[in-house]
Amino acid sequence: MTRHPLLLIAAGGLAREVLAVVRESGHEVLGFLDDRHEELPSTISGARVLGGVDDVTLYPRASLLVCVGSGLGRDRVVARLSALGIESDRFATVIDPSVRNPAGCPIGAGSILLAGVVITTDAVIGEHVVVMPHVTITHDCRIGDFATLAAGVALGGGVRVGRGAFLGMNCSIRQGLTIGIGATVGMGAVVLSDVHPAETWAGIPARRLGVTE
Repeated sequence: MTRHPLLLIAAGGLAREVLAVVRESGHEVLGFLDDRHEELPSTISGARVLGGVDDVTLYPRASLLVCVGSGLGRDRVVARLSALGIESDRFATVIDPSVRNPAGCPIGAGSILLAGVVITTDAVIGEHVVVMPHVTITHDCRIGDFATLAAGVALGGGVRVGRGAFLGMNCSIRQGLTIGIGATVGMGAVVLSDVHPAETWAGIPARRLGVTE
């Protein structure tokens, strides 16, 4: 987690889920920064809305966590923060106490792992990755920066998930496959072959639906 007070960047559903985990762990949350702050209530789930993203410069000692649901959106916000002089050591990592990681697999800065996630052994989780509840990440998987794994995703051994990819709820990826950079896998899909960058796949078995421009 972090020893410093935490600022949550974005004030949507993911941020509220993170807030609950952080509070349960007894860590201080300063509040939310969101560019929609003028449209939002002054407090959300008991935490203050403090201003827009650029106001991060007013809190030089705070740890930060980007809680944008979209991986590509998180990527853009992190780039924006970098332009404001924010370095990678400012980003917290939030891991629910129920997460199982018995082999101590590395988890990158800015990543969020929610309740019931299981990581078996020799896996690597990149930076600013979001792993929703009850995801299973088995041996030798590699999860790229800014990827999003929705609730109930199951990865076979040695799966590679590319930067900014999105895996929908309860999808399953066969062992040894690669999900390309920026690809999308739909809810409940069963993926039996590689998904190329920016492609969208869905179904049982999953089939290509198109390419994101």
